[in-house]
Amino acid sequence: MKKLIATLLVGVMSLSLIACGAEKETKVEETKDETLQTEETQETSESTEAVEADITLWTYPIGKFADAETVNGFIATFNEKNPGINVSVEYLDYTSGDDQVTAAIEAGTTPDIIMEGPERLVSNWGAKGKMVDLSDLWDAEAMEDIALTSKAIVTACQSPDGVFYEYPLCMTTHCMAINYEMFEAADALQYINEDRTWTTENFEKAMQALKDNGVETTGVVYCGGQGGDQGTRALASNLYSAKFTNEAHNEWTMNQEAGVKGLQKLVDLSNAGLLSYDAGAVASDELQLFANGTIAMSFCWNASNEAQYASSVAFTPYAVAFPSEDGTPELCGGIWGFGIFDNGDDVKVQAAKKFIEFIADDEVQGPLSVQSTGFFPVRASYGNVYTGTADEARMSVYAEFMKYLSDYYNVAPGWAEQRTAWWNLLQQIFGGEDVQTATDNYVKISNEATLAASNS
Repeated sequence: MKKLIATLLVGVMSLSLIACGAEKETKVEETKDETLQTEETQETSESTEAVEADITLWTYPIGKFADAETVNGFIATFNEKNPGINVSVEYLDYTSGDDQVTAAIEAGTTPDIIMEGPERLVSNWGAKGKMVDLSDLWDAEAMEDIALTSKAIVTACQSPDGVFYEYPLCMTTHCMAINYEMFEAADALQYINEDRTWTTENFEKAMQALKDNGVETTGVVYCGGQGGDQGTRALASNLYSAKFTNEAHNEWTMNQEAGVKGLQKLVDLSNAGLLSYDAGAVASDELQLFANGTIAMSFCWNASNEAQYASSVAFTPYAVAFPSEDGTPELCGGIWGFGIFDNGDDVKVQAAKKFIEFIADDEVQGPLSVQSTGFFPVRASYGNVYTGTADEARMSVYAEFMKYLSDYYNVAPGWAEQRTAWWNLLQQIFGGEDVQTATDNYVKISNEATLAASNS
């Protein structure tokens, strides 16, 4: 009996100890939970803490981002959530914009945010150490969403060593356009396929038909500066499927056989009176001539330009791909987004990032921002942002060109120097210099700039 009572007492004591231990463990866990909740609350509070700053945005003319009423509307919506961030805007053009930015860099008066593409934000200003690293904006969700559209976008927005200097909003392929009625009157529409592609041979036949029908100037190869130079590059390279650079984007290759052949074809067409060139014109001049009905085609066209000139044309601008020998074009692409200049002010950088995230990533504002550019979203999750809008049918035409998007060689180091060398090359060959010699010199200048930029 004594042994039984002793055993029972031990059991009771053991249960009491276990209960006390469990109670103590519960209290420890509750304390841990309270600590974690406190930390989470602090983190949430810090992430949503209001930022107060005056920041500046400079934007190149990218669709309605060149329109003050549209941009001010976006800022007003942004300020509903961020009342302490004041955003002032300056609108640049492609004629003097680069000079304005260069002057601001030299004077130390650069804006906080600038809207343009990787060829400027990454290959130029980013490579020179002028931009803020935006890698924190490229979280896993953004990376996956954008890569679903094209991995080339992800690559284009970062430097060779992996630093992101651009956060993208939209993209497109560039194309050309014809005056439909002018081609129709000359019976030249027969040379363009139903899918809006055509061959180099048929391009020349169309030029001849236009000329025979009394068209004084079919098209103009503009070479007075770098504005819209993607058009002349695409025209020259597509004719015989030339490549501007190697796959690694560290060597320029337009002086190879296909490139020289394409440039020579343009000179020959000019000498035959089937095509013109203007050593003093840039793309904006050519676009105005096209809109006026003075010339039959534009080599600097895209969806945004069609929308911009819609009210000033008295004919039907008909978008077509650049002509190629086999009829399958390789179109130059455009990517536009935001970068932040490193002005040494962390508060302004934080404010700038909030603005960029709102414009590009907000589930309501993001698609509206893309629509305003007249291009296509880089985020796959946005889908067709033009569905149900007045632009749906028009944009479907340009969406079909996306499958012809070629390599984004615009990110090659030394890009800015190459652009100057390019329009100088065009002036030289249309001025009578040997095409091979002039192109060799262009490649030499470009490769030297690329090597210098890579070693800096």
